[in-house]
Amino acid sequence: MTLPMSWEEWAQHDGVALAARVRKGEVTPAELARQAAAGVAKVNPALSGVVEVFEDAVIEPAKDGTDLTGPFAGLPFLMKDLGPTMRGRLQEMGSLFMRGNRAAADTFLTTKMRSAGLNLIGRTTTPEFGVCSSAENPAVYITRNPWNTDYTTCGSSAGSAAMVASGVVPIAHATDGGGSIRIPAGVNGNIGLKVSRGVFSLAPHLSDLSGLVSIQGCQSRSVRDTAVFVDACRGPAPGEFMPFWNPPEPYAEMITRDPQPLKIALSHQWGDYRATPHIAAELDRVGRFLEGLGHHVGYALPAVDYRAAFAAQTTCYISNFAQVIGNLLAARGLKKPPADLVEPINILIWEAGRHTSFTERARMQAVFNTTSRGFGAFFEEWDIILTPITALPTPKVGTTEYLTTSDNPSVLDWFGNLWRNFAFTPLANLCGIPAISLPLAAHENGLPLGIQAQARQANDGLLLQLAAQIERAIGGRWNDGQKPGVHVTAA
Repeated sequence: MTLPMSWEEWAQHDGVALAARVRKGEVTPAELARQAAAGVAKVNPALSGVVEVFEDAVIEPAKDGTDLTGPFAGLPFLMKDLGPTMRGRLQEMGSLFMRGNRAAADTFLTTKMRSAGLNLIGRTTTPEFGVCSSAENPAVYITRNPWNTDYTTCGSSAGSAAMVASGVVPIAHATDGGGSIRIPAGVNGNIGLKVSRGVFSLAPHLSDLSGLVSIQGCQSRSVRDTAVFVDACRGPAPGEFMPFWNPPEPYAEMITRDPQPLKIALSHQWGDYRATPHIAAELDRVGRFLEGLGHHVGYALPAVDYRAAFAAQTTCYISNFAQVIGNLLAARGLKKPPADLVEPINILIWEAGRHTSFTERARMQAVFNTTSRGFGAFFEEWDIILTPITALPTPKVGTTEYLTTSDNPSVLDWFGNLWRNFAFTPLANLCGIPAISLPLAAHENGLPLGIQAQARQANDGLLLQLAAQIERAIGGRWNDGQKPGVHVTAA
């Protein structure tokens, strides 16, 4: 099979550049889809990041309503197997229990993606129901890190992260309920933006307010791809339960200008959780680099009760996921999760959370409120807070304490393991503030380490502006110009 581009040429393009070539008539959307499908075939045996490629969408990109005149002009795009649904397609959520689950309709955000010109050509791996930090159950699949396949991609946007990092597609769908866009972006060397509340619709299944912590988005390799994705896909469905907002100008325009000099706070310890000395040193190095770009950098921390905030976040996850699992059980007329089809920690989460009282949720939301106000006060003084994405090195495949296949009898202890490594991401979800992971650092073993920038609510554009300024300063050479070992350009 002859492909329209060499793999080296393919990997040099971001999504906006590929769309420009379609508009010039140099390549067709079907040719792009064929090349992406060939990329999946090339790297997926080593990475196990794609569950299914939709051959009909590869052959006929406009088939499911893709607007080939949209900003992405038929660009091939992979969907995480969780969240927005695609009419007539399977959505199995990383679970044996959901095998054969087929969606009846597109969700609102799916229609926005198609209108943006994204050709949804397949679905990518996720842990069961997106709960844990690695798409890793041997009975379902084990997704591996393209930089070193002995290591996990983390999660929950595992397969999307692996496919973007390995050069299969320049941009892919991801979701984030506590770091699930940013953590795998940080671990795989991608760009991952969690937007503020009130940007992407969760219609019709939830509203942005009842969803509380869950956000949709993407992983990419260029700031402009992320900016164009947000510009094209944002906005409310009819009957939203809360206000949505728009920036004063499109992000695609905003990112062409550097931000004004910013006050940037660094922090590598949040409450009981602190980064390793190497990770703290990498954060400090990035801080000095930002000083060199003209920003004011110092160490500071929002004045919040971190222990209470993490406890409230844990209550939120346990009670939310218990409801999700409960609804899936009810749809099948079951009283409890089948132990051979649902992973052990998810069964414990269901048991722990299904009787959560309104009083417990009200206490949780009171902590959400005081935590949000604490971050709000902090951003009156500082423009951005910079942290590592993770506090500890990337786990190897098979590190069971992070997995929902764990035999840990205590749900609270299991979540405590997660927070020790993934301390710096979840409070942005709790507060509804924007946060971005940028591939600016490395672990001692050479694996990528994302550096996270967070800003006040609705200041998503500032994060993208800073990211674009950094991208220009390093000549677009994220990850120091390195490519992972498993990559479409590799022999």
